Amino acid sequence: MSNKSLVSITDYSKEDILRILSLTKKFDEQPNRRLLEGKVCATLFFEPSTRTRLSFETAVNRLGGRIIGFSDAATTSSSKGETLKDTILMVNNYSDIIIMRHHLEGAARYASEVSSVPIINAGDGANQHPTQTMLDIYSIYKTQGTLENLTITIVGDLKYGRTVHSLIIGMSHFNPTFHFVAPEELRLPDTYKNFCDKRGIKYDEDIDFSPEVINHADILYMTRVQRERFTDLMEYEKVKNVYILRKDMLEGTKDNLRILHPLPRVNEIQQDVDDSPKAYYFEQAKNGVFTRQAVICDALNIKVD
Repeated sequence: MSNKSLVSITDYSKEDILRILSLTKKFDEQPNRRLLEGKVCATLFFEPSTRTRLSFETAVNRLGGRIIGFSDAATTSSSKGETLKDTILMVNNYSDIIIMRHHLEGAARYASEVSSVPIINAGDGANQHPTQTMLDIYSIYKTQGTLENLTITIVGDLKYGRTVHSLIIGMSHFNPTFHFVAPEELRLPDTYKNFCDKRGIKYDEDIDFSPEVINHADILYMTRVQRERFTDLMEYEKVKNVYILRKDMLEGTKDNLRILHPLPRVNEIQQDVDDSPKAYYFEQAKNGVFTRQAVICDALNIKVD
């Protein structure tokens, strides 16, 4: 890449991750800084988004930048057949950085190869979601006081869940132990198990969402079964409600346990869990603003004091 794009969490080394966390902490303490004065940020959302798009736009607004872009590809020239390459080259003329979500895996990598300005991947299909990973890692650090040697239980859609795939890679630098809980149809792809094997990362797989699995966790990472990733809706109906977290299931858990979720949730976390001090998913979403401020400034080589 000729620019400082963030396409995959693999674009960040351990040192990069720690540097971004340090910047995120500064924005957490003081989010309103006029560091993007005179900068134009393009948000190209070819796929629907609420939290990611709004948190990026909030991040830019709090930094004093301007936003252009779209949240519905049907209103753009891509609906007339314009190629992604042409869209990116066109938007290069108008902006200093492009934040893009696309339904096709690899679209963000391709965009970064043709773009003259940094591309930040806001999710490409079932592949990667690196800024979500960075806010997840920041949330883990903020709640646990460390990233090292934690037990992380990940539950739900491990096959299509891009947040899961990115989190495994991002946390691999910190000697985690993973517990993967999923139905047979949504098991973690072998690619990510091979990744763990090569790096000596401990993990096990389970079909049962048992008390033993929950009670050993430092982080319980719940995920939504994503209807939009299924071509066969009968398959979706079979697995959509297979794991549901209730408040009474937290009784034997560790004091430091925190529950994360990339959101939106459907039925996988009952609303009575919201009242638990161990529920952290709404604070996690708030951390997305600070994390994305850090990533944007880093991509634009803007110094943060």
